[in-house]
Amino acid sequence: MLASLAPRMWVERKSSWVGTVLFGGFALPRIWRRVLTVTLISVAVTILHREVDVFHYPITPVPFTLIGLALSIFLGFRNSAAYDRFWEGRKLWGALVNTSRSLTRQALTLLEPRQPEEAQEVSAFARRLVHMLIGYVHALRHHLRDSDSAEVLQETLPEGEFARVSDEDNVPLALLQRMGEMMADARRRNWVHPYHVTIFEQSLVSLTDIQGACERIKSTPIPYSYTVLMHRIVAVYCTMLPFGLDETIGWATPFVVLGISYAFFGLDSIGQEIEQPFGLDINDLSLNAISTNIERNLRRLIGEEQPPPVAAHKGILT
Repeated sequence: MLASLAPRMWVERKSSWVGTVLFGGFALPRIWRRVLTVTLISVAVTILHREVDVFHYPITPVPFTLIGLALSIFLGFRNSAAYDRFWEGRKLWGALVNTSRSLTRQALTLLEPRQPEEAQEVSAFARRLVHMLIGYVHALRHHLRDSDSAEVLQETLPEGEFARVSDEDNVPLALLQRMGEMMADARRRNWVHPYHVTIFEQSLVSLTDIQGACERIKSTPIPYSYTVLMHRIVAVYCTMLPFGLDETIGWATPFVVLGISYAFFGLDSIGQEIEQPFGLDINDLSLNAISTNIERNLRRLIGEEQPPPVAAHKGILT
């Protein structure tokens, strides 16, 4: 559903080692201007160092070695912290998959009519609850990406429910409240055994915890000052590097600067990209595919037609 509005996500494909080295990854399109700039600077420094006496300042490469080692450690720490956020986000959405399936199973097996003539009404109630859950999953995806969920909710939610939540600031939270109210109504009608009320409540609490953890990741990025410091140190280091290398390696300086700047700028870019796992970058989580998969699972359980799965095209998952 709404595949045309979904961001593009990279999914790993099997490739040869040579193919991976030459054509793999997406860091270069983000950093090639920076790499090209410092490489051109290194070319200019190398030429001026030989042609203009005033530029002949021999600098030992030892300071660059020490700074490069420290910089590598800081970049590794930052990327590790960014990946922890990415992996936590993936685990949370994995928990959302499991909790959605569990709540659907509970709705289909633990809701029971008091009288035989209520069977159809209880069945419709369970299906309505599942549709609310499907809407919640899609609403959470849009909520984390600050996008408009109106179209998908109008197609997914039961009749009359969209009007209840459309004006809410936090639509997923409003849907959780509505599901809680529906379960309270089922309890008053004695459609759910008192011993089973806590089971339904625990599933709703799990959904609340998942949403809260996702919102925490989204609203608490890696401190901006740390990110700025890393950007500045990497930029200054790569720009000054040819001054420390030219005296030792001569005309090979631009090639060495090219390789080192690609490594440092690439690591810096990757860390910045994955620190917000719910965003729209290529390597962020494919929330559209996950939420569509949840919808397919739940609709299958209630015997409804399933939407087509989100397929990857040339390694890009939409």
